[in-house]
Amino acid sequence: MGLAGMYEDYFRIGAACAPERLDKQGMHIAKHYNSVTAENCMKPVEVQPAEGLFDFRKADKLVEYAREHQLDVRGHTLVWHNQTGEWMFKDGNSPVSKEMLFARMKTHIETMVARYPTIKSWDVVNEAVADEDNRFLRDSMYARIAEESFIEHAFVCAHEANPSANLFYNDYNESDPKKRDKIVRLLKNLLEKGVPVHGVGMQGHWNLYGPSIKEIQAAIEAYASLGLRIEVTELDLSVFNWNDRRTDLLEPTKEMLELQANRYEKIFSLFRSYKDVIDSVTFWGAADDYTWLNDFPVQEEKLAVLI
Repeated sequence: MGLAGMYEDYFRIGAACAPERLDKQGMHIAKHYNSVTAENCMKPVEVQPAEGLFDFRKADKLVEYAREHQLDVRGHTLVWHNQTGEWMFKDGNSPVSKEMLFARMKTHIETMVARYPTIKSWDVVNEAVADEDNRFLRDSMYARIAEESFIEHAFVCAHEANPSANLFYNDYNESDPKKRDKIVRLLKNLLEKGVPVHGVGMQGHWNLYGPSIKEIQAAIEAYASLGLRIEVTELDLSVFNWNDRRTDLLEPTKEMLELQANRYEKIFSLFRSYKDVIDSVTFWGAADDYTWLNDFPVQEEKLAVLI
């Protein structure tokens, strides 16, 4: 029995997938998971590198693989400050107007959502809340041009494109109490305006030492108290703290692996106790032979280009 079968009474079990790795990982994924997330191939710059120039080849390959193996697909992601073409924010050599930005967002979102009507859950907006204590929203071109309203606009566009899809706000450090409270504030603001947001994606990029189980539990309860569904969207457990990586190890030590196994057991015990609000748990990677933690490829958005 695969991992998904073991959890069929609790929630879906998913993995982030890259179409180019399906030849090596395809059978493993089909055995252990009942949901897949596009690791990169549905991100804005991958499908629309230039305005009006769409390339769905990689995304189509993943969706077709999921159809053949009867797997759900999570759409990731429609709006993100990274991996978005600079054209989205430019009008010649000047920053785009709010009206033009919203028109471009609408075209991109509607095109994506309409092309994949079988996708049940979309990460509509990704990582819009700031990590800094003195900021609410991340300092992105979206926020500079439209402030918080770009988030509302994205959800409305996605809902209009597919009223039956579940729409998620997705973020990391979501269990840190200070950032958690800002995410709750954002979600409350959206819900009070009647914005069609249905859930929160707790990314779950954690490590052996944090966040604590109590912090994860408090985050689950905070988001669920808003009446939102929860999906753990990008789970992995690094054996290092973020700023304390060792380059001399070719593989984890026995002690590291034991600590990791024990921590996974505690985390999944917590998840199982909240099966009434958690719909899925997705690992950010299908197996240990490939992980973004070894080589973080995302380049930060070049804000200075339009300042």
